Amino acid sequence: MRDTLVARRTLLALAAGAAVAGWGTAAQPAQPTGKRQPRRPPAPLRVVALDPGHGGVDPGAISPHGLYEKSVTLATARELARQLDATGRYHAVLTRGRDVFVPLRERVARARRSRAELLLSIHADALPDRALRGLSVYTLSDRASDRETAALADRENRDDFVAGLKLSRQPREIGAILLDLARRQTNNRSLALAGAVVGELGRAVPLLETPHRSAGFVVLTAPDVPSALVELGCLSNREEEKLLPQPAYQQRLARGLLRAIDDYFAAILRA
Repeated sequence: MRDTLVARRTLLALAAGAAVAGWGTAAQPAQPTGKRQPRRPPAPLRVVALDPGHGGVDPGAISPHGLYEKSVTLATARELARQLDATGRYHAVLTRGRDVFVPLRERVARARRSRAELLLSIHADALPDRALRGLSVYTLSDRASDRETAALADRENRDDFVAGLKLSRQPREIGAILLDLARRQTNNRSLALAGAVVGELGRAVPLLETPHRSAGFVVLTAPDVPSALVELGCLSNREEEKLLPQPAYQQRLARGLLRAIDDYFAAILRA
């Protein structure tokens, strides 16, 4: 008798499972009206690394009236982080959240450890010609890229992950190819990021002549994180020296950078 009951229960459970799975020819009962459908899980947040330039014992550029670059960059990065997080689409991580010195390569390492999808290094310039003003953006130059990529391959990335693969587990030739492919894709995306910054910020604030430039900045050398360095303006210029520490101006800069980040990810999705 007990075996019969167990068998019946098993058959009923199987039948119920078949009905849920849509097996058989019987029509499914209609869902009760007003019953909420299960919500789709939210899309994962995109991680954006923000690198406020300088800090601690390194003040960076100093304006004629003693304004430190490190203070402007940290305040603007915090405002941009706030705006990014408020969208519900991004999670911003700072390479430094207070007035401390962080070595350049450690900044890159922190962005990579956070699995950032892009790195935006934030700075403010000082030029010999005090009449010059405007925002500019830098990507890694080809010459610096080749040199830094080789150094990373020989030193740091031999026991690191690039494109989800641990290079130390790959034959040397394969590891070099993987690193080169990752670097090329990263360079292309860095150029797209810089173009978005110039396009959006050009509608919000003045730009330097030839606003997109390239240089061998160490902070831009992550082989698998698209990176750009933004010079918010010129502390050496009288007008921008007054504007850059103002919260309202920092909010304007942050809004432009947020739009540029949106443009960048939209372009990546279309590609």
